[in-house]
This record gives sequence, C-alpha cells and structure tokens, in this order.
Amino acid sequence: MINDIKAEAEKKMKKSLEALHSAFNKIRTGRAHPAILDSVMVNYYGQETPLKQVASVNVEDNRTLTVAPWEKNLVPTIEKAIMTSDLGLNPATSGDIIRVPMPMLTEETRKEMVKQAKADAEHGRVSIRNARRDANNMIKELVKEKEISEDDQHRGEDEIQKLTDKYIAEVEKMLKSKEEDLMAV
Repeated sequence: MINDIKAEAEKKMKKSLEALHSAFNKIRTGRAHPAILDSVMVNYYGQETPLKQVASVNVEDNRTLTVAPWEKNLVPTIEKAIMTSDLGLNPATSGDIIRVPMPMLTEETRKEMVKQAKADAEHGRVSIRNARRDANNMIKELVKEKEISEDDQHRGEDEIQKLTDKYIAEVEKMLKSKEEDLMAV
C-alpha cells in the first residue's frame, strides 16, 4: 500500500518537473531555441493548431530561427501568429521561409526573466510539496483505519520525504541552469 502511495506521489512530482521544464522553455534566452515557439498557435483552416504541427522550426544560427511551413499559403498566417504571440519577436519572410531573429536582451530584461524563472521554480516546489502532503495524508488515513502500523507510517513518510528532497534538488538544478543561461551575454 505504501509503495502505491509512493509511486503515485512520484508520478505527481515528475509531472511538476515536466511542467517546470515547459515553463522554462517559454522563457526566452538570448539564444535561438525551437522550443521558444512551442506556445505559438496558428489558424490552420479555421482551427487553432500548434506551430510545430504546420511547419518545421530550426535553428539557423545562435540568434535566428527559421520556420518552414509545409504549405506555402500558410506563410502570412504563421508570420502574423508569431508577431501577435506575447514573445516579442519580429519575423521576416523571404520567399517561403520565415526567419525569426532573437533580439538582444538588456540587463533589465534578463533580470525580469530570472525573476520569472524563480517564480516558475517556486510553483514547481509548491506542487512537489503538495504531492508530499497528499501522500502523507493517505498514509495517515491508513494508520487511522489500522491497515498499517505507526512504524510503517514513519518509514513511509521518510521515503516520501526523500523523494521530495530529490525532486526539489532537481528543481534547484534546473533553476540554476536557467539562471546561468539567462545571465550569459
């Protein structure tokens, strides 16, 4: 029973890390990275569709992404979708390829993005702690119903705490890496 609770808690903690990873991908660094455009939705025949489903996104150089639509008539629609997204990017079309230059980040912008990364990391930590709390409550319920002993309860809570520490450390590692990425000029 405790192993089931532990497995469920670990699953929730992994999901928290995945959510943090995708949140960090949306925070733009000075370098070009295809994941920056993951949140861009394109009007594809009246249907809002993710950009990566209607075009290929590649890195041309450190500061430029290229977007190659699979249908030539989508070029203006994709260009408009990138411009209206809240990413602050200005695409330029040349033929049927859209180039998206990454603007240089000012010191102030970098600090704002680090603040955003820290806030996202805190959300990740909170959701990991919530998974721990839920698991511990389940274990306490089992003790109340006399399905496990208090020794098993303490052992289970210790295992859940070790799991929590492991995932919180992973969040810290991801945050440190993102901060270094953002502050690199």
